[in-house]
Amino acid sequence: MIAKKNYAEKALMKKTLAMHEESSTRRKVDDEVQDGAIPAYLMDRENTTRAKVLSNTIKQKRKEKAGKWEVPIPKLFDFLSFDLQVRPVAEDEMFKVIRSGKRKTKQWKRMVTKCTFVGPGFTRKPPKYERFIRPSGLRFTKAHVTHPELKCTFNLDIIGVKKNPNGPMYTSLGVMTKGTIIEVNVSELGLVTPAGKVVWGKDPLTIQA
Repeated sequence: MIAKKNYAEKALMKKTLAMHEESSTRRKVDDEVQDGAIPAYLMDRENTTRAKVLSNTIKQKRKEKAGKWEVPIPKLFDFLSFDLQVRPVAEDEMFKVIRSGKRKTKQWKRMVTKCTFVGPGFTRKPPKYERFIRPSGLRFTKAHVTHPELKCTFNLDIIGVKKNPNGPMYTSLGVMTKGTIIEVNVSELGLVTPAGKVVWGKDPLTIQA
């Protein structure tokens, strides 16, 4: 009897405590569901189409930006009388493995075997940090550029390498292979824009480098 009485008192105490806690907490009110209401897990679905359009627009802009220096490899160029088929250059053909170290066991250095361009203020890195070696005999600062309309060839200074079709690594190294887009100084030619300003830099295409 005593145990039953204690049990009833404990149950009443727990109910009272639960009521006091419920008064201080917040609960979601279950409203009546209206016609045409969207469930919570479908609330963000309406923005998917707009997000898709945005992502497609961003991708298109990236393609346009990348296509600015894109080399149309399989196509015919208007100012050329022959096809320009750019063959991808293999890494073994582009680089020569240089052995280093006391026992010549380390093989992390590479020597570039193609023509390259480096800026006027170029200085080589210390041997300990130089991974890609560009020989001085293969560094070019001038290029023979043929004007398509004048049919004349000019020896012009190279300003920079804009795009190598073999990849961004070759572009950053300044490697000039067939199909590479380079920027040259055409101020000597006296080209003028419609606004009357002298053209300084122009982007021709290196056909054979």
